[in-house]
Amino acid sequence: MLRSLAARATPLTRLLLLTLSLVGCDRQVQPTPTVAEPHSVTDINAWFDARHEEELQFSPIQLTFLGRKERHDELDSLTYDAFATQLAWKRQTVEEMQTIFDYASLAPQEQISYDLWIYQYEQMEESKRFFYDSLPFSQMGGLQSFIPTFLINFHKVEDTQDLKAYITRVKAVAPRMREALANVERSASRGVMPPLFALNGVIQQSQAVITGAPFNALASIDSDIWADIRKKTASLVAQNLLSASQAEALLDDAKQALISNLKPAYEQIIAWAEAQKDRTSTVSTGIGTQPNGAAYYKHRLATQTTTDLTADEIHQIGLREIKRIRLAMHETMAELNFDGDLATFFNHVRDGKWNYFPDTQAGRDAYISEATAAIANIKTRLPDFFGLSPETDLIIKRVEAFRERDGAAQHYYPGTPDGSRPGIYYVHLSDMAAVPKNQLEVIAYHEGLPGHHMQIAIAQALDNLPKFRTQANFTAYSEGWALYSEVLAREIPGTFLDPYSRFGQQTSEIWRAIRLVVDTGLHAKGWTAQEAINFFMQNSPEPLESVTSEIHRYIVMPAQATSYKIGMLKIQQLRNRAEQTLGKTFDIRSFHDVILGAGALPLPILERVVEQWIADSQNAT
Repeated sequence: MLRSLAARATPLTRLLLLTLSLVGCDRQVQPTPTVAEPHSVTDINAWFDARHEEELQFSPIQLTFLGRKERHDELDSLTYDAFATQLAWKRQTVEEMQTIFDYASLAPQEQISYDLWIYQYEQMEESKRFFYDSLPFSQMGGLQSFIPTFLINFHKVEDTQDLKAYITRVKAVAPRMREALANVERSASRGVMPPLFALNGVIQQSQAVITGAPFNALASIDSDIWADIRKKTASLVAQNLLSASQAEALLDDAKQALISNLKPAYEQIIAWAEAQKDRTSTVSTGIGTQPNGAAYYKHRLATQTTTDLTADEIHQIGLREIKRIRLAMHETMAELNFDGDLATFFNHVRDGKWNYFPDTQAGRDAYISEATAAIANIKTRLPDFFGLSPETDLIIKRVEAFRERDGAAQHYYPGTPDGSRPGIYYVHLSDMAAVPKNQLEVIAYHEGLPGHHMQIAIAQALDNLPKFRTQANFTAYSEGWALYSEVLAREIPGTFLDPYSRFGQQTSEIWRAIRLVVDTGLHAKGWTAQEAINFFMQNSPEPLESVTSEIHRYIVMPAQATSYKIGMLKIQQLRNRAEQTLGKTFDIRSFHDVILGAGALPLPILERVVEQWIADSQNAT
């Protein structure tokens, strides 16, 4: 789920979204030496591509995500000044665009790009006043877990310079973490405090990062990051790109960087989190209790749903959807000839040992194997429903030990546009009792095909759009598409053959409807975490571990969870409108290509694109 880490109004990939923006921040950036001068360009797409290149230079992390090696030895600055520098640059580009180009003379797709550029700037401008309202450190992919995840999985080491850059980035962790700690101290002075469970998660994950060699000289196993450095170094030696003596010297440098730079930074994070425990509330709730909480939540709802829906409106949509889906669940119960009420059936599914793989390595391997098979099966059917198809491969992996959490939701990280790195569907398998078998299939469709991987891989490969649109993301669109894909899969032959798997799809959908209720309940209606957990358990067969993890996620990521259902409902509404208007001429492949072929869009602009397609289709008949 593109939680997604947030959500990516600026052109960041999914991973950065699920880290920096998952804690409520818009992208924090490193300033470039100069702000762009006005340009004399008549081709607006060429202008966008030039500006996109300038914007990429603000973020060494984003460049690495894209498989590029400029500024390969740097990490993004996390200061307000760095953010303000990029904001000033973005403001100037908007003014320049409005001066150079006449909107009325642009082609329809060019007008969309024009509007989208302004939309991204306006979101960034609006976020300025909420810079200190977020939580850079939390249990949900906070900076403490993002940094090693980024280095291990995304910093490619193909030669000696790449390895040296890796080590330099390790040395840069300490100043970046000091910037983040200064931000959270400023936030605390304004009454923004992480909940106790978030602090405990930060401590646990930080300790895991610096456990093992070389941080502990007596450790019998390597830490994950040291193991990665050694593995990448050994690969260079095996390819004769590095001599044994050179490797030894670089490993000594890396070890010193880990012990002298990274370890103290993580010890400071742990000390900070321990010190906050006595300052935070013992009762977990939403951000409504923060001094700026109501305004911040309104802002988050707008950015995450890309609509002007209020908290009350979203709450009521959630209640209506829960009622509708519960009726569908009763139909599945009847199909299974289950004798009892829905609550009893929830317990039957939640507690049945038949619904879980063994809590062993064999059980974990079986989960990944079956998820891989589900994706391989649906892949063969997709040409009947899509004209566009992803070119980048997809793999399924278990989450690294230092960031794995019991009951945490599965998630997806994109590959590179050139296909050199595949998309990755990550699964949390530390507690097999938190991953029911009957939900395996629906999650695979959400994270893989035809969900996140398909949407993002197609967007990255679009060559008829300016580059910034191939990298743009809006949570309501991306998560709305992934949730729509779960329901779409029921139309595709060969899927959800087992009634329990169909119930798994209903469970997944009601889960997203519940989110609308509990997220707004927590952040706008004063619900406690326990009240939200109770509501969730009453309306879902999800295991308690997963429900608790989910509620904790919503608390530290306000409004992000509302994007899924709001986005899905909009896509379904647009499809219904197209089917009713076009009748027998409606083509599902063309409709899906329209949704995916313009890149990620705010929902109002997506609606405009589909309405234009409907009108063009009518004129063509």
